[in-house]
Amino acid sequence: MDEKKVTKWQKKITVTHHPVEAGSCLSSSTGLSRGRVKLAMKNGAVWVKKGKKRRRIRHAKRMVSPGETLEIYYDEALLTATPPEAWCLKDTEHYSIWFKPAGLLTQGSLYGDHFSLERKADIHFASTRHIHPVHRLDRETAGLVILAHGRKSAALLSELFREGRVEKIYRAEVAGDLSTSSAGPFIDLPLDGKEAKTEFFIESVNAESRTSTVLVRLHTGRLHQIRRHFDAIGHPVMGDPRYGKGNKNTFGLRLAAIRLSFLCPHLRRDVVFTTDETLPDPIFNPVTKTQLSVM
Repeated sequence: MDEKKVTKWQKKITVTHHPVEAGSCLSSSTGLSRGRVKLAMKNGAVWVKKGKKRRRIRHAKRMVSPGETLEIYYDEALLTATPPEAWCLKDTEHYSIWFKPAGLLTQGSLYGDHFSLERKADIHFASTRHIHPVHRLDRETAGLVILAHGRKSAALLSELFREGRVEKIYRAEVAGDLSTSSAGPFIDLPLDGKEAKTEFFIESVNAESRTSTVLVRLHTGRLHQIRRHFDAIGHPVMGDPRYGKGNKNTFGLRLAAIRLSFLCPHLRRDVVFTTDETLPDPIFNPVTKTQLSVM
């Protein structure tokens, strides 16, 4: 196979007799230029594996020892794409709260991490902290994400999410007039054979665009739960590329995670985080106390 002519591929090279320089080895083994190999390494597509342990390497001059396997997962489109920017809204030392824009992954994959919030945070903190995503947002969904710093914090926060002790509020724009629907305020249709419960409150109805804006509280955390539940009741989320009919648009998925609240295991008090009021899109407007009281 000529790797230079294929846009997505992978190659594994096990070092046998003597240490080799990662960059030179990959360039000679794949036909990629030295510059292309460096790009792949910089963007997190190159790994060294020994036994069951695999770790990313980013420096071309890194030596790979006998018994180690050098791996490259090359995706031309991903490696050359420019990711949207994310920003840190709050840093508490034990964890940080980030705004993840639509289009950005929460975590990277074997094929790279430069298109992920995880890597954005690593660069932001100059690689001085461990980065542990304790929950995820779909790539198409924008909004708040918590990143833990350190194993203890990651374990404590993951437990909160796992036990449903984090209140998650979303805003979504869905197709149709929900005020005329018999559905709600709860959607409790099982997903993937498991219990799933979504609560919503109608914030407004736009007769001209024939859409409704809803505030959503998740009581469970199934895959694509909000998107699948609203599609199931005939009011799919606008701009959803996967679910629904008659809900396509040019703006992308109209779904945002706008509020997180929980009992902080470090401060031992309730904390609330909301999206920035300065964001231009009204889908990110903070939730009012009045709205919360009726949900």
